[in-house]
Amino acid sequence: MSKKFDVAVVGVSTLVGETLVTLLAEREFPLGKLHPLDSADAAGGRVEFKGSHLRVGDVARFDFSQVQLAFFCADAEISAVYVPRAAAAGCVVIDDSGLFRLEPDVPLVVAEVNPAALAGWQARRIIANPNACTVLMLTALKPIYDAVGITRVNVATYQAVSGVGRAGLEELGRQTADLLNMRGLETPVFSRQIAFNILPVIGELEDNGYTREEMKMVRETHKILGDETIGVNPTTVRVPVFYGHAMALHIETRDRITAARVAELLQDAPGVDATEPFPSPVTEASGEDAVFVGRIRADLSYQNGMNMWLVGDNVRKGGALNCIQIAQVLVKDYM
Repeated sequence: MSKKFDVAVVGVSTLVGETLVTLLAEREFPLGKLHPLDSADAAGGRVEFKGSHLRVGDVARFDFSQVQLAFFCADAEISAVYVPRAAAAGCVVIDDSGLFRLEPDVPLVVAEVNPAALAGWQARRIIANPNACTVLMLTALKPIYDAVGITRVNVATYQAVSGVGRAGLEELGRQTADLLNMRGLETPVFSRQIAFNILPVIGELEDNGYTREEMKMVRETHKILGDETIGVNPTTVRVPVFYGHAMALHIETRDRITAARVAELLQDAPGVDATEPFPSPVTEASGEDAVFVGRIRADLSYQNGMNMWLVGDNVRKGGALNCIQIAQVLVKDYM
């Protein structure tokens, strides 16, 4: 009989938390007992899991020594308090908040890209899930990086409102209805109207003029690939789409490669679907596990340049699924 693991999911009311619980069942994780947890104001409800309804506990009252593994899908404020507490209790934590991503003794892992980094899990008993855009981008770029090297990545992201959680979904839906019914708009979540609009800034600006969201992609790419020589030049944009991030990628490779060879590499790459030439967030990516890549073509302006378009479900693949995949490698190879 295979070993089973008791698991806590902190933040089950979030979009990533809900999806993660669903995936624990779908992917047949070797689960013993599941403990759904949330902050006090969200505790007390019920979560459906494999035909049963489990009560949501208060994370502040939970004894993490009861479980071997904890997924944190809540915000950074909750992770700051309870992730160290869970690790100190002997639990292994996979954290999606972003709080620990750049700490040198915390593995930052994309399952298809650098699973070997999990060998360092015992240093802190904390493993970080990257930013959703980083997960999607590096899943697609890793085969090319391994084959011919990548010297520069110029990327523009077109990010769904679910990237900020349920409040983003509700604001887009509400604004769309209000505009269609000639009512005034409120903007409590985004800085200005998001319905029928595009916002060219995500997150606070840093001193260099790039946003925090953009600099996440730079710093996380360097850490995950272990290569700070790669130039990463991002522009992040919020678009009125519910689920599914998209990216226009323009890369420069160390050695020359043809578009046909890139397509071959991606067709064989784990986690990638390169069969649709023009994938879209809604039609292909939403609710799916794969990163979809299309519009693969040589750059007209640079001999070692390659252009492509990718889409992926930011909540599923960029958040919950990568966490589950990390856990699957962890329990198979290290625990």
